[in-house]
Amino acid sequence: MDGGLAELIPDRERTHAWTLLIDGAPQSHVDLDDPTHLSFEYQRRLGHVIDLVAPPGKPVHAVHLGGGAFTLARYLAATRPRSTQQVVERDAALVQLVRQKLPLQQNARIRVRSVDAREGLAKVPDGWADLVIADVFSGARTPAHLTSTEFLDEVRRSLKPGGYYAANLADGPPLAHLRGQIATAAARFPELALVADPTVLRGKRFGNAVLVASDTPLPLAELTRRAAGDPHPGRVEHGRALTDFTGGSVPVTDSAAVASPAPPASVFR
Repeated sequence: MDGGLAELIPDRERTHAWTLLIDGAPQSHVDLDDPTHLSFEYQRRLGHVIDLVAPPGKPVHAVHLGGGAFTLARYLAATRPRSTQQVVERDAALVQLVRQKLPLQQNARIRVRSVDAREGLAKVPDGWADLVIADVFSGARTPAHLTSTEFLDEVRRSLKPGGYYAANLADGPPLAHLRGQIATAAARFPELALVADPTVLRGKRFGNAVLVASDTPLPLAELTRRAAGDPHPGRVEHGRALTDFTGGSVPVTDSAAVASPAPPASVFR
């Protein structure tokens, strides 16, 4: 996030649980009593990626671009103890608010840097990360410099062989941004999968899609099973179907990059 008005609203149904709002828009949800509880649809999808990046319980090195309320970092720390994580969140005021109101567990090996996502990623050592998660929004839009092949070059540099890149993408009809992001990832990674609500993939409404990429084959069968079992079932696209979905879109470079589209106001009603 970047500079918006941040508020933490208590959850009426769960004790010690909070929703983070940025400029009135729900951004993330945290349950301090149960950090494995992922309330938001897109965070559940990213949770599946965390679960599948390595054998159950195995510690990993993870980079989170975009921190929010550290929901996914808390989830990873709970499900993979002794993991080492770096959270890059530009909004220093938000980081301070979350640390004060929703403190991280003292034994969580989570380092938080208040710098730009791409600047923070550049400081990650070569081949350090098992997982890089990109969930960065400024004014509900992904900044342009985090949508390019040059950005993904930095992601690949930081990943170990066999590591995963997962990005939370938001788009609506005609899905030009989403198609372009798939084409961009395909220019840098040989293996891709996209997880989303079928109505989003059909261009019927604005929503989130999770793009997963690697240099080795992804666990597609298990990812498909988990996504189908979500409260809001998701569909997994990959292979030729995903290539066809791009509709001939070309990879995005720094010189041509633009921010993702702003969501319609109705999304947050």
